[in-house]
Amino acid sequence: MSSRLSIWVLLLLSGIGLGALQAAAVSEQQADAFSQKMATVKKQGISGVQATNRTPLRTPFSESELNSWFAYRSGEVMPPGVSEPRVTLVGNGKVQAAATVDLEAIAKQRKSGGALDPWSYLGGRLPVTLSGVLRTENGMGRFDLEQAAVSGVPVPTSVLADIVSYYTRTADDSDGVRINDNFRLPSQIKQIEMGTGQGVIVQ
Repeated sequence: MSSRLSIWVLLLLSGIGLGALQAAAVSEQQADAFSQKMATVKKQGISGVQATNRTPLRTPFSESELNSWFAYRSGEVMPPGVSEPRVTLVGNGKVQAAATVDLEAIAKQRKSGGALDPWSYLGGRLPVTLSGVLRTENGMGRFDLEQAAVSGVPVPTSVLADIVSYYTRTADDSDGVRINDNFRLPSQIKQIEMGTGQGVIVQ
């Protein structure tokens, strides 16, 4: 996973949910709390926390803290063209979220002009939604996509794959993140437990 995608961006990409999302209260205080927790996770990862004879380190966070961070602190790491991200932690690993995404550049690059090509009909800034299950174990993760939509209209997995790939590309990784591929968790994270409205990062 590229260095540009820190753990909080991973959490967003792991579920941009389908359907009406619960409106959770957000605040700068909760955004600061989430930032401090992620700084702790990063510090613990650098210090080498994976000794086999110790109790795992558990860092809990709430859905409200995560959404507060997206609302107040994510500007420096969110790619241009992606705004208003919000996430719902449904439980049992399932996550939902939504974001407004600028699809114009992707459409110009991807559309073939064919009548059956979805990119022939997409463009501008539109709400993108998806849902799926985040599975993590032994330092590896995988997101199993269940549904995706643009402006409420279901779209093929290939459309979402194009969006995620485009907005996660870096100089070192021209393909970006690939939906449904396994990936290594950063900062020596062993797993991320996703409950209802809350999660726990385990190192």
